[in-house]
Amino acid sequence: QVQLVESGGGSAQTGGSLRLSCAASGTIFTINTMGYYRQVPGHERELVATITSRGATNYDDSVKGRFTISRAVAENTVYLRMNDLRPDDTGVYSCNLRTQRSPWDPSNDYWGQGTQVTVSS
Repeated sequence: QVQLVESGGGSAQTGGSLRLSCAASGTIFTINTMGYYRQVPGHERELVATITSRGATNYDDSVKGRFTISRAVAENTVYLRMNDLRPDDTGVYSCNLRTQRSPWDPSNDYWGQGTQVTVSS
């Protein structure tokens, strides 16, 4: 089994910064992607940023240039540095790990417990 433990988050004012981290443990295959998704009430969960085990990153357009995702591969830990925060960054941020045994096997998704980020104007 895989467990994801999240930390960080909280409250900030517009223009402020926060950092999220997520540590994964358990059976994690070499092929994997970690990232964060955000959900606000009444909306579907949406991608914020992801990073593969090879370091390739992907960001939602709304956070490009403000958020930076990084990871410590050996520790299966991912970090999300959020700068220049805006009120519409507010939401519950959930860590995700997607892993698969080989490129021909199906992938499995695992989720952290979620952490609230609130940005006030």
